[in-house]
Amino acid sequence: MDWLVTIAQFLVNEILSVPAFLIGIITAVGMVALRKSAGQVIGSALKATLGFLLIGAGATLVIASLEPLGAMILGATGAHGVVPTNEAIVAVAQAEYGAQVSWLMILGFAISLVLARFTALSYVFLTGHHLLFMATLLTMVLTAAGYGSAIVVGLGGALLGILMVSLPAFAQPWTRRITGDDSIAIGHFGTAGYILAGAVGRVTGGARSRSTEELKLPESLRFLRDSMVATALSMVIMYVVLAVLFMAREGTQAAYQAFPDGATNVGNYLMQSVTQGLQFGVAVAVILFGVRTILGELVPAFRGIAARVVPGAVPALDAPIVFPYAQNAVLVGFLASFTGGLVGLGLLSVWLNPAFGLALILPGLVPHFFTGGAAGVYGNATGGRLGAVCGGFANGLLITLLPSGLLQVLGTFGGENTTFGDADFGWFGILIGGAAKLGGAVGLVVIALTGAVFLGLAILFQRRVVDADWDPSPHRESVRATAEAEASAMTSSTRTYAKIPPPQGAPAPPPPP
Repeated sequence: MDWLVTIAQFLVNEILSVPAFLIGIITAVGMVALRKSAGQVIGSALKATLGFLLIGAGATLVIASLEPLGAMILGATGAHGVVPTNEAIVAVAQAEYGAQVSWLMILGFAISLVLARFTALSYVFLTGHHLLFMATLLTMVLTAAGYGSAIVVGLGGALLGILMVSLPAFAQPWTRRITGDDSIAIGHFGTAGYILAGAVGRVTGGARSRSTEELKLPESLRFLRDSMVATALSMVIMYVVLAVLFMAREGTQAAYQAFPDGATNVGNYLMQSVTQGLQFGVAVAVILFGVRTILGELVPAFRGIAARVVPGAVPALDAPIVFPYAQNAVLVGFLASFTGGLVGLGLLSVWLNPAFGLALILPGLVPHFFTGGAAGVYGNATGGRLGAVCGGFANGLLITLLPSGLLQVLGTFGGENTTFGDADFGWFGILIGGAAKLGGAVGLVVIALTGAVFLGLAILFQRRVVDADWDPSPHRESVRATAEAEASAMTSSTRTYAKIPPPQGAPAPPPPP
């Protein structure tokens, strides 16, 4: 049976957990269904794959830029605790549960396709690395409760498949408000944070707060309308301020070690801070270009899949897929989410840790950037600038408090100095972990009922809310409409225009002159 395990691990680790390959395969299938020529199939698949590789390259640059910033924050504040990092906790668990995780992930993906084909939830979840993360979480939680491998794989696979088609449905009204149509959905396990951000945005911003994309600047500051420039400049300022605070608190020698290769003197230390801020701006630009590339290939391909394989299929994609629709909101959401994380850390320090023994969760810059940035876009869609700030802040609180509770159900892994960072890992892990602690048949029944109820609610929500075209913020223009109006109004600007694919059948808007 070792060869079966080897094959399963190969499929998971080398194909299904690599979003670029998975996206390329799906694009190729869609093009074949559209009866395109072999050259067109290969070309589209490669472009889609390259688009995701661009996103990955941008993400790597973001992470590399954020690592020194995290060290500076710790040095400047003196805070210590658990840093949520999905990749780190998965790597720790893989050594012990690798085979179970592999089979659970494959089964979950297969169940999700069956559900997409035969229920109203026609979403195909394509964020491969998040499937691996959730499969690992479910394995850890169910195993910690004492269940055997067969139950862990079977029950965990069913739960994973249900999440893969249900969560995109619950977020779709808010995603549609951003994109203007149902051509894509969000396929990322930070969905609870995005829904919360959209809801908070409507309450706080409503119709009065203008969009983050309508910033009116004096002529001398018009260069800030270029989102890449504004992002880079903001991060440079943040880096330099924290670098000075770190050096003042810990001394020069400790501060110099914040960078991978260290620094040789004060001038070199400050200039490395400036360089890292600029590198962050480059990273965001790479991510945005990758998103546009993949959308240009994947959306047409899914028309073929919808017609042949899964009627009405909607691709559910990673969080950066919404970044081009409101690029200023990404930075606003990131900063607001990080601020929410600091406030959450304060709550844990002064209240929840002394009262309930919950671990201190330090703000991890990577989850705050990706989920906070997306939350900013969702908050902006329903509440403009105020919505982006408040929605991002709410997301930051959520991804700080939930991981602290999640540690309580991870068994021996609850003692690690890292955990899962995004919102859905937190609430779902706590829910399933709490049910699993009932033990035996009772725990299994409660877990199965939880999955069935969640699936039923998602189907009902899809039919009564999504299919009825409910708009969570009908008093506001869509983000797409705002972006296109703003682009057409620009007569001279250095801003890079984000070419968002228009709805099917609509002509593409012309670039600004």
